[in-house]
Amino acid sequence: MAADYLIASLPSIPPDGPASMTMERFLAACREQLGDGAAAGIEAALACAPSSHPVAERWRDLETQMRNASAAERARRAGQEPAKWRRPAEGCSLYWANRIAAAFQEQDPARRERALDQVRWDAAGELVPVASPLSEPAAFAYAIRLAICIRRSALDADAGNEVFNRLTAASSPDQVLKGQQ
Repeated sequence: MAADYLIASLPSIPPDGPASMTMERFLAACREQLGDGAAAGIEAALACAPSSHPVAERWRDLETQMRNASAAERARRAGQEPAKWRRPAEGCSLYWANRIAAAFQEQDPARRERALDQVRWDAAGELVPVASPLSEPAAFAYAIRLAICIRRSALDADAGNEVFNRLTAASSPDQVLKGQQ
């Protein structure tokens, strides 16, 4: 019953808008309503870390499959063999692999990243049983989607340009020569 209350009380998450709450606030609500075990499982799912929680493990496997598909696409583009970047996974979903491959068809890196986020967003929905949309697994899906929203909200052109300028300034010929002296 606590999961029903928690899920029903959560604000909606816009895929391309500002996050409706902080991750800390969400995890605190999970601890309060679902208990420490579920909250620890959600944290493990967000970190793709091993967990005894079955939903966290399901997400970890699904995320591994998607990362493997991304590695395969990046290797293909670089003309390399992807096997050395693949990690062991329990499942093998061609649907998600094909969605990742389709996202890599985007030439614009920002649009490609948005498409990859959309695949993960949709995959998070796979954690929620159709027959019980207000169950504990819905909290896992919400956490993953919230993390995507928070990460996307942090991306902006000014911050990207600042990082680019800092990195290129650090590798300028003057800096290299100064570092060698």
